[in-house]
Amino acid sequence: MSDPVRTTRLPSGIDVPVLGLGTWNMGEDRRRHAEEVAALKLGLDLGMTLVDTAEMYGSGGAEEVVRDAIAGRRDAVFLVSKVLPSNASRAGTVRACEASLKRLGTDRIDLYLLHWRGGVPLAETVAAFEALKQAGKIRHWGVSNFDTEDMEELADAGGSGVETNQVLYNLSERGIEYDLLPEAAARGLSVMAYSPVGQGDLARDARIARIAARQNATAAQVALAFVLRKPDIIAIPKAVRPQHVRENRAALDIVLTDADLKELDAAFPPPRRKQRLAMI
Repeated sequence: MSDPVRTTRLPSGIDVPVLGLGTWNMGEDRRRHAEEVAALKLGLDLGMTLVDTAEMYGSGGAEEVVRDAIAGRRDAVFLVSKVLPSNASRAGTVRACEASLKRLGTDRIDLYLLHWRGGVPLAETVAAFEALKQAGKIRHWGVSNFDTEDMEELADAGGSGVETNQVLYNLSERGIEYDLLPEAAARGLSVMAYSPVGQGDLARDARIARIAARQNATAAQVALAFVLRKPDIIAIPKAVRPQHVRENRAALDIVLTDADLKELDAAFPPPRRKQRLAMI
């Protein structure tokens, strides 16, 4: 693991790590705060300098975990957070961003996402994002849980500045391979994959474990390596145990063979038709 974490380029030209740190379910129990901070610090030490969080996670608690993890090293971190759709009006987005900045202990968010679509017109949220950029409070903006039709509507709403779309993607949820991934690639848009190793089920899957044994890896590492096999996908797994953090980093060095991929396709068939975007 001596090599630096591979990067991908966002439409604005900025390079970001393809393997980052997720924080979903962090910040919910103050008794775990130190443990969670330590896990993020270890990930940063290992080169996973993209940190993903959201105002929703732990009702802001995850952002406070991130604050303590990045203290003293803010400039080395690419920080991602999200605004809830219920807060995504023109004024509400600005207020939510300012609250997130306070919890994060920073003066800017590198990438600010609309968490999912709500009732606020997209043009209004986009206008708020652009105003935040102009004010220097965010550097870039994007979306999350947007299907292909949503991306088309975003373009019509003046959303040409979108940098990424964060969606659910793993071996069990491959629907985006049919249309969303190809369309994003055609636009030069990287996709961020949340829950890239599922909710624990993939780590226990015997079919993946057989491949993992050949790779001298764990099933979770193979599942993560599958997501990372494409150069324009950013994976943001969450881990708290130090061993898990290190295993996630090592997954980046796994090269799945054609035989491995064929076996995974047999166990988890790729989509043959359009599927509704999966969300959790």
